Amino acid sequence: MIHTLIQWLLDTIGAMGYPGILLLMAMESSIIPVPSELVMPPAGYLVYQGKMNMVVVILCGTVGSLIGAYANYFASHYLGRPLILKYGKYVLIPPDKFERVERFFLKHGEISTFIGRLLPVIRHLISIPAGVAGMNHLKFSLYTLLGAGLWCTILTLIGYVIGENQQLIIQYSHKALVWVVLFCAMLVGVYIWRQRTNSSKA
Repeated sequence: MIHTLIQWLLDTIGAMGYPGILLLMAMESSIIPVPSELVMPPAGYLVYQGKMNMVVVILCGTVGSLIGAYANYFASHYLGRPLILKYGKYVLIPPDKFERVERFFLKHGEISTFIGRLLPVIRHLISIPAGVAGMNHLKFSLYTLLGAGLWCTILTLIGYVIGENQQLIIQYSHKALVWVVLFCAMLVGVYIWRQRTNSSKA
């Protein structure tokens, strides 16, 4: 079944070209469940076959991720925030609690956005608190691009290196995810340590 799905994606991406990668990754980055693990590796395989350029593939995947992230950002900013402020008290989110969450994200939004782009499920949702909190657009774009770019690069390289062994794509994607989670855990640990060190000096 996986082989059939990957073959379908190869045919689809091959037919749609680079705009197809951008569109699929924009969908993946919003609330539409299109796993990036089933988009970027097949594109990497097409690079292996000489049918696509790796740099352009990664750029399309990264920019598509940013577009999808901004769809969630604007939806939550212009729709979610007013609703939470008006009706949040009825679902255990009173204004004072919402303000604390908002302050937390405004203070730690950069690392939250970067790490969120690397983790499954969270990458679909991390733009929502960013939008609700009104995170700075330059910072949101920068850290979304960094996180999405790293993840797209990893997945594209997996598809490129695996080559004809298409059935190994999911297996190696899962292995890559384990290493990414470990990297994120280490990064959070360093971030917390630096925050505490800076606070003690202050």
